[in-house]
Amino acid sequence: MASILQIENLTKSYGDRMLFADVTFGMEEGDKIGVVARNGTGKSTLLRIICDRESADSGNVTWRLGTKVGFLEQTPDFGTARTIKEAAMQHAEPTVENELECERLLSQLQLPDAAASPDHLSGGQRKRIALVRTLLQHPDMIVLDEPTNHLDIDVIEWLEDWLRRSRVTLLMVTHDRYFLDRVCSRILELDDHTAYLYDGNYDYFLRRRAERIEAQAAEAARARNLLRKEQDWMNRQPQARAGKARYRIEQYYGLKERARGRATERNVTLDTRSSRIGSKIFEAEHISKRFGDKVILNDFSYTFARGEKVGIVGPNGVGKSTFIKMLQGLVEADSGTWNVGETVRFGYYSQDGISFDSNKRVVDAVTEIAEEIDNGSGNFAPMQWLQRFLFSPADQQKYIATLSGGERCRLHLATVLMKRPNFLILDEPTNDLDIMTLGILEEYLAEFEGCVMVISHDRYFLDNIVDHIFVMQGAGTVKDFPGNYSDYRDWLKQQARPAAADNGTRAKAEKPRTERKEKLSFKERKEFEELEKEIEALTAEKESLAAVFASGDSIEGIADLAARYATVQEELDLKELRWLELSEKA
Repeated sequence: MASILQIENLTKSYGDRMLFADVTFGMEEGDKIGVVARNGTGKSTLLRIICDRESADSGNVTWRLGTKVGFLEQTPDFGTARTIKEAAMQHAEPTVENELECERLLSQLQLPDAAASPDHLSGGQRKRIALVRTLLQHPDMIVLDEPTNHLDIDVIEWLEDWLRRSRVTLLMVTHDRYFLDRVCSRILELDDHTAYLYDGNYDYFLRRRAERIEAQAAEAARARNLLRKEQDWMNRQPQARAGKARYRIEQYYGLKERARGRATERNVTLDTRSSRIGSKIFEAEHISKRFGDKVILNDFSYTFARGEKVGIVGPNGVGKSTFIKMLQGLVEADSGTWNVGETVRFGYYSQDGISFDSNKRVVDAVTEIAEEIDNGSGNFAPMQWLQRFLFSPADQQKYIATLSGGERCRLHLATVLMKRPNFLILDEPTNDLDIMTLGILEEYLAEFEGCVMVISHDRYFLDNIVDHIFVMQGAGTVKDFPGNYSDYRDWLKQQARPAAADNGTRAKAEKPRTERKEKLSFKERKEFEELEKEIEALTAEKESLAAVFASGDSIEGIADLAARYATVQEELDLKELRWLELSEKA
């Protein structure tokens, strides 16, 4: 495979805060690399530097000549675009093929009328438009920063499937572990100011990462043992070591640096015990709710039992967040009643985030809630409590306005758990938490003795937490499915198979052979066979041109060759797209 990107000794810091130093790695055509790290270690910054949206302190980013890059940022900006279609077509060539493809993608991603304004859309809808805008550039390489945030599960699975089948090169930051496992063949971890590249999927990365941390801890322990001996030597009077070898002094300082290596990994500490909860939790009796013509709930009844852990899924805009706000009395039902037990103490993690005054410091915001925090096994001052959520004494003096998305999430979680809730309601808790913190939160929720209700698009998270699923299907209908999300998807597939088989049997009996639209026609089959040959020839020509550009030699007619490269790339994109369409019918 030909090289497409080379990163050499990339270093970035903000003031005295080092993000990463001397990061070096390369990517070849077809590589699919997922970037993982704790919040605040520079994942998004790395992507922005690579895509020339931000500058590095030092180091080089070298792209293969002529490489077309599509970049999906976390928060898309559509500028002055007046319609959804105009926003989606911002970076695309105004060709008939792109116009048609744009309309098809908008339809597949369940976006509203293409002529509608993008100004008042939800975060998930804006992310989908930005995704279409990225794909319409027909890039050689796609760079995605948290592509699954705010997307519903159906769209995530559509994108996952598209990326798996596509030949495009991919560099992506995501906390969605199923997405990483199924799409990426390599994992790049940013940790301790450096980068580690693992040749394998997410499961492989977890094993190798644990081995690396264990080896680092063992090395630090060995260095500390040696350091104690060398410290005695260094503590002697200068006259006693004046004649000693200089290399031993230098070795001492190197040993001291190695001994500072972490013995254990710093993690968020979630060991708050829930307060006692009685036998009566809550009962929903004939709840109905609508906003104009949009029905959220229609005669919904349910009795919640102690210890239940339920996930809520459904497409964006179906009313999931409204449902949990109604349960807490934050939104009134049109009819029906909620009967909540007297001992129930809700802990609400809202996707809207914290409502603190952004001009307050972190520690002051927590102190205003309580000057002493009881977690069920001991009392903590606000500063001690915040350290359990990885806020150092210096971090606690930050103004809330300056916090990153991940820091805000950790502060939000700290304020929810400090009240010792026995009924946790979590609305999209995975959006800005890093993978390591998500794993700790999952372990905590699995052992949590109270009740849990969680809205999430993170399939891995749902599978590890919930006992059953409320599927909000639209028009006020809620299906209670006994199992986790993967169980539910397997059930849907099983339901679809008999229907598909039955439809096929009826079609055979009732329809003449010429009406089977799902099969390739003779003309399409010939086109499909020709496309395979044409794609192979264009790919070979593209690689040949790339080799010429990468040779470093003086090239005659470079402008003509560059123009031909762009033409070949455009033809290849269109033919690959047509091949994918026909392959679905083959």
